[in-house]
Amino acid sequence: MDTLLGNLSVSVLAQILENAFQWFVVVDRDSNILYMNEDYCRFLEVTKENAIGQPVAEVIENTKMHEVIMSGVADIASPHYIKGTYMLANRVPLVVDGEIVGAFGSVIFRDMSDWKKLSSHVRTTMERIQLNIEDNSYKEYHLVDIKGTSVAMRKIKETIEMIAPSDLPVLIEGESGTGKEMFAHSIHQLSERSDGLFVKVNCAAVPPELLEEELFGKLDILTGHLRKGRVQQADKGTLFIDEISSLPLTLQAKLLRTLQDKEVVSMHSEKGEQVNVRILAASNVSLSKLVEEKKFREDLFYRIQAITLSIPPLRERMEDFTELLNHFLQKFIVQAGRRKIILATKTREILQSYHWPGNVTELQNVLQAAVYLAEDDVILPSALPAQVKKRNALSFQASGKLAHILLEVEKNVIRDLLEEEPNKALIAKQLGISRSTLYEKIKKYNF
Repeated sequence: MDTLLGNLSVSVLAQILENAFQWFVVVDRDSNILYMNEDYCRFLEVTKENAIGQPVAEVIENTKMHEVIMSGVADIASPHYIKGTYMLANRVPLVVDGEIVGAFGSVIFRDMSDWKKLSSHVRTTMERIQLNIEDNSYKEYHLVDIKGTSVAMRKIKETIEMIAPSDLPVLIEGESGTGKEMFAHSIHQLSERSDGLFVKVNCAAVPPELLEEELFGKLDILTGHLRKGRVQQADKGTLFIDEISSLPLTLQAKLLRTLQDKEVVSMHSEKGEQVNVRILAASNVSLSKLVEEKKFREDLFYRIQAITLSIPPLRERMEDFTELLNHFLQKFIVQAGRRKIILATKTREILQSYHWPGNVTELQNVLQAAVYLAEDDVILPSALPAQVKKRNALSFQASGKLAHILLEVEKNVIRDLLEEEPNKALIAKQLGISRSTLYEKIKKYNF
């Protein structure tokens, strides 16, 4: 074997190396780069001339080549986080006459989408990484996590910065999906209570018969054990009451007494417990309207709305859309273990023109699904749900004579069908016209 390799020219050996591995690097005993193939250089956005001779740690982030040289132990199928995604890498020490003279490293899988298809060993490794990502992902949000620079969003953020240090209760109103909990988290994080707990209760998610115990706790008469409710858990911290509009009137009265007396009385108990809690409340309906309808206590309303933040729906702050779109797209690309995915121009146009009744939450859900449905690293319109792709036939300016309006409707319908279905015979059948008529209309509208 040695004789065979010795007969190969340097150029032939270089060709073998360049084609045997997707990306690889060779370093000397001091962890300086001796060789790096062209593909790896292109990915790292460095030239081979500039890379060779440099310390490997200055060229490849999170490298472990130096550890392999020091330990003399190969590192096989090891997760390597680089440029926003996890890859799998092999790192092997190079030994000559019993002495370590350097190390060889190669990337064997360049993103996790291929990795997931492999052996149980690799799948287990990937799952361990994913668990680590989830364990370290924060469940709290800061003001910087709220995306948007529109006038409305800037004003809300400025208001939060002003009122957060106080203990004033805050009412956050906005449609479902506008991210009201993120705003509550940001208030807590900027407050003097940030070292305390942020405790949440969703009044709409807890059955009414269990809500009193959930909020105020319950004393077990037989054992004397007191189960603390969310109010007690939030002592010296912040209590976020989501969907407070769903709180029954009887519990509204008890909550009001708790806020006034700074004391909570648990179920089956006659003894009050002092609490020091800041209240943040959220509602997806107007509480003032519920007050008028006698469905919400007026005295509690005035108690919790010292400051009211009105979160605009996404359709009213579309100047923030591109920032939100790019932020969530990149987030889900990383979560999916993909290196790069782009939006087709038509897909971006459809997303931009949609009215987003589910607001930011709907946008996140649509993008997360689209990332997994992307074809050849491109999100096509076919990856979007039907309700997003469906156009309002009267979304154009409905002005002028009826004949002109009908032509616009016809044009929009044919254009949408052509985007979704390549088979023109099927389109003609769906429209109830002949293929020749369809071709005439295609020519007419320059499709």
